[in-house]
Amino acid sequence: MSEAEPAAAEDVPQDWEYVYRPRWMRIAAWVAVGVVMAIHLTFGLLLDVSYTGVNVEWSDKFALIGVGVLISCVILFLTRARLRLGPSGVGVLNLVSERVFAWDEVLGMEYPEKGFCARLLFPGDEHIPVMAVQARDGDLAVEAMSRFREFQQKYAVAQNAE
Repeated sequence: MSEAEPAAAEDVPQDWEYVYRPRWMRIAAWVAVGVVMAIHLTFGLLLDVSYTGVNVEWSDKFALIGVGVLISCVILFLTRARLRLGPSGVGVLNLVSERVFAWDEVLGMEYPEKGFCARLLFPGDEHIPVMAVQARDGDLAVEAMSRFREFQQKYAVAQNAE
């Protein structure tokens, strides 16, 4: 962000009162992993069913299955998304690392008109996506937005009063 960088997740006390994880994205990721692994296992094991003029070794079969495992691991990164709220601020974990923002840094959270997920708003028209809060989750996402607003009123007002 412009002046203050978000604190690393390890630097903030772990006193989270609310944790939200997306439901639809986890289900979709696990279905995708199942499809990818079924395809790679099937083709890997059936690679030498008929002779095509190419010598296929067991290492080739394991390599094809290994590619499926690698792709599945990448897909499973989508299941990590989460939003955490507490007195110390807002924690946003999208794919790789979590960023924690103090309540006085955050202006709010909104859904962009054509976006698939919510975004945190900061001063200076800056924002970051919150992949955990997605419109596809329906009422669960609405509940997460409501809880965010409750926590923002509770803690942002308390920090501004000090």
